[in-house]
Amino acid sequence: MPFKTVTTVVCSMDADSHALDAAIALTRREDAHLEVICLGLDRTQPGFYYAGTNALVLQDNLQQAQADSKAVDDAVIKRLTAEDIPWSTNPITAQMAGLTPQLAHYLRFSDVVVLPRPYGAGRGHEHEEILEAALFSGHVPVLVIPDNATLPDTIKRVVVAWNESAEALGTIRAALPILQKADLVDITIIDPPQHGPDRSDPGGSLCQMLVRQGVRAEVSVLAKTMPRVADVLTRHISDKDADIIVMGAYGHSRFRESILGGATRNMLETVEVPVLMSH
Repeated sequence: MPFKTVTTVVCSMDADSHALDAAIALTRREDAHLEVICLGLDRTQPGFYYAGTNALVLQDNLQQAQADSKAVDDAVIKRLTAEDIPWSTNPITAQMAGLTPQLAHYLRFSDVVVLPRPYGAGRGHEHEEILEAALFSGHVPVLVIPDNATLPDTIKRVVVAWNESAEALGTIRAALPILQKADLVDITIIDPPQHGPDRSDPGGSLCQMLVRQGVRAEVSVLAKTMPRVADVLTRHISDKDADIIVMGAYGHSRFRESILGGATRNMLETVEVPVLMSH
């Protein structure tokens, strides 16, 4: 399916403007429509305050969230007025406790959601919550943009992380609009299983599927020569001078990955090129 509806969520222009820039570039590249959710957060925790103060605090926090949403909306409109793409803004307010279902209601109608990296300096819990709302509740592919990264006008070289998982295959299917226009798609496999239907030709079936879709694909089989899969992928991305990486998200439970770490979290914390992922 082509990307015809691109969505991004902006909480702060200071923290999220690079993701907005990437969303604009992708929208123009795909001849799509850009939807910008301008989010004001009410961080009230019901039950935390002394009896008798809840109503006043709730009202003050709600008004502040509405003011924040309007300020972001005004800044986004000013930024988009000069652009030559179709766009719209959607100012909303939400409490942290209800953020996921509220966002998922809007994000599920998108073809792809463009978001900033959820970890690192200047990132709050809401950024991780927004990412998970898109992936797990909205069931939509997400393009994550690191702080210092830009989305090139022409995506020429793509690394596809392939581990035969349903998450990886779903992401690859979702990424076809990007893969079909790339000069080279490198299907990267790290330590393929020694026993299995593809043991004699790792990645061969996927490569064949992509070639039939008009993708210029090749296969790279790598050994896990570093402690983390993310480190091997990051080095390979640099070697291939890739513009973007496509990978499945959270093959293990989110709880396990948040406590023990995992390839998804490690990649999001360290990679310096955009990451397209889905679950």
